[in-house]
Amino acid sequence: MGRYCRHRLVVVVAAVIMVSVFAGFVFGHDIMIKQIGLALAVGILIDSFLVRMTLVPAVMAIFGDNAWWLPKWLDRLVPNLDVEGDKLLAELKAKEGAV
Repeated sequence: MGRYCRHRLVVVVAAVIMVSVFAGFVFGHDIMIKQIGLALAVGILIDSFLVRMTLVPAVMAIFGDNAWWLPKWLDRLVPNLDVEGDKLLAELKAKEGAV
């Protein structure tokens, strides 16, 4: 299973869970809660299936590498996070090679 397929699966599962939770409010007694639950459920369906699975991949395919472009002044302001630890591993390997 490819990386994109796993991402779609996560989006679909999360959307189904959230829609089912908010759709559960539709069966309540208060009319305001029913409206809010329905609006949130529809909003999540639109966001997950139309935006995240259709529009965003299409825009990323159109722009290619330019989708990740940042102006230099903004690149200096945004912190450079190493979430998965790749830079730390490279630094540790470099230190091991120097010793």
